[in-house]
Amino acid sequence: MTKIKLDDHLIGHDCQPFIIAEAGINHNGEIENALKMIDVAKDAGADAIKFQTFEASGIVVDASLTFTYKSQGKEVTESMFEMYKRCEFSKTEWIKIKQKCDETEILFLSTPENRSDLDLLLELGIPAIKVGSDDFTNIPLLKDYSSTGLPLIISCGMANLNEIHQTLKAIGSLEKYPTVLMLTTSEYPTVPTNVNLLKLKTLEKHFPKIPLGYSDHTQGILASSLAVTFGAKVFEKHFTLDKNMSGPDHWFSEDPDGLKNWVDSIRTATIMLGSEEVKATEKEEE
Repeated sequence: MTKIKLDDHLIGHDCQPFIIAEAGINHNGEIENALKMIDVAKDAGADAIKFQTFEASGIVVDASLTFTYKSQGKEVTESMFEMYKRCEFSKTEWIKIKQKCDETEILFLSTPENRSDLDLLLELGIPAIKVGSDDFTNIPLLKDYSSTGLPLIISCGMANLNEIHQTLKAIGSLEKYPTVLMLTTSEYPTVPTNVNLLKLKTLEKHFPKIPLGYSDHTQGILASSLAVTFGAKVFEKHFTLDKNMSGPDHWFSEDPDGLKNWVDSIRTATIMLGSEEVKATEKEEE
């Protein structure tokens, strides 16, 4: 398996898990919320915090589109454009977020919506490019991203094995381009019957050189702990300052305590794997 370097972190076989706290848009477009989330992610023991960088006009081309979601215990329908517009940050605000990450000593990551968004992130300074499942088969975009030479962390929700092979081949991941392939289910939250962690075994068999990860959309900590035992090396999960905040993702995201429990469970599961050597432990020999 290829080892990938992100700042001071190594990803690959025999490496410690790399854990990403996914802020997404749970800051609700408020810079103070984003800065608080950086502290929460650091306190939880995450290695990185990830946001989403976009302009609403680059996501929603039809202003009449609406979006229905669960928020604060009820169903809400609103303009999709206005929802995304509310969660935009200016360049000045992104600079503050990046500076806060640097000061807090946690890696800054963000998913760009397009090349223009990526250019802003490149200017800020990022160690890797995180790509969501919705762009997994967008080969021209991924080739453009790979032209930067930065490692790609790519989620493959909704993709079948043939599509995964085509994408990885197109961007050079099957040869040497540094890539982490993230198993995920594009269902929020993901119910246990749709998790299918055995897919990690299939992906490892077909792509043995590529480090695997798990983007966890389930509720709770069990799925990621199990993913450790199937070889996942990178982990990602949504979190929020408060599940009762208004917005589409808060209710199924982990609160600060839940985030820390999730991080701790991954670290502990990694320790519990231990050694393959069959012999008595030191305690057993006492």
